[in-house]
Amino acid sequence: MDVSNGLRDVAIVGVGATPYYKRGGSAPQTNLELAGKAILAACEDAGISVKEIDGFAYYSGAGAGYGDKMDTADFMETLGIPEVTFTASLTSGGGGAAGSIGLARAAIVAGDATTVVTVMTLQQQKQRLGSVFAASAPDPINSFLQPSGLSGPGHLMSVLARRHMHLYGTRRDAFAEIAISTRENALNRPKAIQKKPLTKEEYFSGRMIADPLCLYDFCLETEGAVAVITTSAERAKDLRQKPVPVVAVAHGGRREWGRAFAWYGMPDEYFASSGNAPIAARLWQQSGLTAEDIDVALLYDHFTPMVLMQLEDYGFCGKGEGGEFVESGAIRYRGGSIPVNTHGGQLSEAYIIGMTHIKEAVEQMRGTAINQVKDAEFALATGGPAALPVSGLILGSAA
Repeated sequence: MDVSNGLRDVAIVGVGATPYYKRGGSAPQTNLELAGKAILAACEDAGISVKEIDGFAYYSGAGAGYGDKMDTADFMETLGIPEVTFTASLTSGGGGAAGSIGLARAAIVAGDATTVVTVMTLQQQKQRLGSVFAASAPDPINSFLQPSGLSGPGHLMSVLARRHMHLYGTRRDAFAEIAISTRENALNRPKAIQKKPLTKEEYFSGRMIADPLCLYDFCLETEGAVAVITTSAERAKDLRQKPVPVVAVAHGGRREWGRAFAWYGMPDEYFASSGNAPIAARLWQQSGLTAEDIDVALLYDHFTPMVLMQLEDYGFCGKGEGGEFVESGAIRYRGGSIPVNTHGGQLSEAYIIGMTHIKEAVEQMRGTAINQVKDAEFALATGGPAALPVSGLILGSAA
């Protein structure tokens, strides 16, 4: 593939992470402490001083999980960063994970910053993921959800999953394959929360939480932090790691998908989808690539059906064909045509609101991933399909 494909004006040069903890396990550390440790680890990876950071590109409204916020001034004081020339955040929750690298790029290309860090940290002492909607104050939107028993994201996702099954004949066997193959990828990961093999029998014996979604269709409730450092392609050449260029990045979406699984007024074309089709079109246009050129896909997997729907939206298979595609073994690390979530994803490694996917994409392009895809040239990473905006990112192999 011609290395001139795509943007390639910035590159990721550092990634860092804390250990991953089960819900409640990171105490007495604070979100600030976890995020600071991840940033320092990313700086060490890049071979730079933390004092060289002059930009912050957040997402999820600079949210630190559920109910907390991150503040640039806190990081400057705690880490000794002397001056920041750019600080901004994307809207949406995990939908901005991949797009946050685009925000970092925008600052660098515009000349507003030289070394930008993106960080996500998550603790769930104040509020656990599984009940965030039930805990929200009533308003004109929540008043439609709460009386229906839709108390958490999984309950909302179940409606879209059932619609996909109704429209296209998708079976729970496809969801099982996603859960099982993802778990298999986590078995040799030192930091992974789940390292016990998952069988099909165990999957179908899992307790039903929101029909048709059982326990194993849900991502983990975990804690920890991940940070990523982006700089210009020119400066990246002089740093410790081989640069991982940003080939394409997009953030946004169509009004018809709207509030997605917190809103059920979409036409069928958009209803049973991940809302990523417009993002895919922009990525392919920017890069000159197609789904066939992607060697490894890190797809936001807060729930198994969204992996299937993203495979359709990005063109790895046709609309409505995701179930058969997954059941064929196509997403397996060993023997599949498009290895998916080689790190174990949010279903089995850890849920840090999308940042583990960016970290894995970088390691795959460096050729240092634990479950390395041989001769991988391009990695796709996506931001969480939950509500608009959503995002996607293509990274190229290290120069």
